[in-house]
Amino acid sequence: MAYNTLRRSLVVASVLAFAAPVAARDQDSKSAPLAKQLVQLLESSKLDSIAAADPTNGAFVAALYIPGTQLLVVSGKFNTPAGAQERIKNKEYRDLYMDLQGAALPGSRLFASDISCDGLLKGNGDGAADSWDFANKSVTFDGHKKAKMNEDEYSKVYVDADEQYARILTLLLAQAKPKT
Repeated sequence: MAYNTLRRSLVVASVLAFAAPVAARDQDSKSAPLAKQLVQLLESSKLDSIAAADPTNGAFVAALYIPGTQLLVVSGKFNTPAGAQERIKNKEYRDLYMDLQGAALPGSRLFASDISCDGLLKGNGDGAADSWDFANKSVTFDGHKKAKMNEDEYSKVYVDADEQYARILTLLLAQAKPKT
C-alpha cells in the first residue's frame, strides 16, 4: 500500500514538474491568449490572413495563418498609405501582408514568426522557437545563450517584443471580429 502511494506521489510530482514550467511560460506571455483567439477567429471565418490599420502610429499590420503550424505577423509603414487602406477596405489581407513584407519603409517593419500559433514564448533551446525581427535585428527566443545576450538583455527584448506583438494581435482581433 505504501509502495502504491509513493508511486502515485512520484507520478504526480513528475507531471507537475513538467507542467509548471510550461504553464508559467504561457502565463508570462501577454500575446499567448491573443494569438490563440486570433487563430480561432480566422479558422471560424475560414480566413488565412487578416490586416488592419494601426491608428496609433500610422502603420499597418497583417497576419498570415498557416493552419496548425505558424502565425506570421508583420507591421510597417508606407510612404503613401492610401493603397494599404484600399486593400483593407477590399479585404485584400494577404496582398497587404505581402506588401508589408516587401515594401514597408526601412526601419518601420516588425515581423513575428509565431511557431505553433500560441504567442511569443521563450523557448529553452530544445526545439523550434518563435522569432522577432525589429530595427534590422532578429532574435530567436530559444534561450539567451543562443541569442548571444546576457539574461537581462534577453528578457528585456522578449518583454518588449511580446508587448508589441500583443498590441498588434489586438488590432488584428478587432478587424477579424464579426461586425454587428
